[in-house]
Amino acid sequence: MKMDDTAIRDLLLATRRIAVVGASNRPDRASHGVLGFLLARGYDATPVNPMLAGQDIQGRKVMAGLEQAGPLDMVDVFRRSAEAGAVMDEAVRLGAKSVWLQLGVVDEAAAARARDAGVAVVMDRCPVIEWRRLGLPARIGG
Repeated sequence: MKMDDTAIRDLLLATRRIAVVGASNRPDRASHGVLGFLLARGYDATPVNPMLAGQDIQGRKVMAGLEQAGPLDMVDVFRRSAEAGAVMDEAVRLGAKSVWLQLGVVDEAAAARARDAGVAVVMDRCPVIEWRRLGLPARIGG
């Protein structure tokens, strides 16, 4: 089940705290750029990557896992599809309101479990692309 434009717009504008799972300290990586975009839009975005825990990415301390990054509104997942389900299940367990799987990342079974638990799911999309496509304001609340 795909979310329509109104639902995506509402989700992006209502969200405040985001964990970016799989965040990279390499500026050439999409997760690095998306984290910067989210921060510039006024989100309280936390990078999550156990390999980089304790380091800073774009001025934000990297957490080892979702539990340390919470409480969360959204979990933005930069992991392979085969690994996304476990992240989605943990996000649901920790009370996230939504899970966003990046371009090319799809796990229909995990998405069904999350939706059954009342969590909004976006798959195979990028919040930066959607933000621009929908013509959202320069900053949340703006």
